[in-house]
This record gives sequence, structure tokens and C-alpha cells, in this order.
Amino acid sequence: MINRKKMKSLLILYSYHHKNTEKIAKVFSKVLDAEIKTPEQVNPGELQKYSLIGFGSGIYGAKHHEYLLDLADKLLQVTNKKAFIFSTSAIMGKAKVAKDHSKLREKLESKGYMIVDEFSCKGFNTNSFLKYIGGMNKGRPNAEDLKNAEEFAKNLKQNAPDS
Repeated sequence: MINRKKMKSLLILYSYHHKNTEKIAKVFSKVLDAEIKTPEQVNPGELQKYSLIGFGSGIYGAKHHEYLLDLADKLLQVTNKKAFIFSTSAIMGKAKVAKDHSKLREKLESKGYMIVDEFSCKGFNTNSFLKYIGGMNKGRPNAEDLKNAEEFAKNLKQNAPDS
């Protein structure tokens, strides 16, 4: 009989405006049986005990929230630690998501993290002038987005086993 130890996962999340990204993280957490912590709750030295770490927030000015980026700067150097990046944003598109994730991706890779996958979906946005017109992407993430998040997490669980 093969004795496989369970993959230990952590989600580091900053979600405050409409809790869009938190909705996605809760789906990931359920599938991956992962803890969810804010960047302020993370001690970089404790990250060694996780086999997979997700880093996510909403997108603000074409990048992840500063709290998440600041944490990435404080991370200890690792060797091929598996990680994934996730976000919610007002505007989608493969090139836009790649650009939005680029700053966090570069910081994580410079610390030795291996980005195994990335996820993004639309989120309700009432920033700036949008609040005067009722916002953008009302009701997002929706049931389809959450289903896509669940499939993404199942894929991660299957394809990113223990380190």
C-alpha cells in the first residue's frame, strides 16, 4: 500500500472591497483543504511547511494589492516551492491577466517559487467613476466563475502533488 502524505496548502489573500477574490479563495480552500491567511498574518519562515501556496488579491492599477507585493519582497529564498497566482479584475483577457500578474510573478520567481498555474476571473468593481454608474461586472464572480475556480483547484490538486 502506498502511503501518500496529504498536500499541505496555504492561500495568502488580500480581499477587502467587495470580497470578490475571497469568494474564489474559499472555493480553492475547500478543494485543496487549504488555510487562508492575509499577508499580515504570514510569517515568511513558516511557509516551508506548505507544499503549495496560492497568492491572490484583486487587481489595482494593473497589479496585485501592495500588501501582497510587500509580502513577496519579504519572502525567504526557496528552491522550486510550488505556488500559484490568482486574482479578480474588472477587465479580462489573456494578455491583460499576464500583465496584471507579472509584478507578483517576477517577485515570487526571484525568490525561487515555481508558478504552477494562474487563475483570474471578473470581479464586481465600483472604483473611481464606476461607483456613479452602478459599477462594472455586477454579480461577479458568478456561479460559472466559482465552478471554473473549483475545476482549477481540482487540476492543481491532481497536477501539483507533494513536494
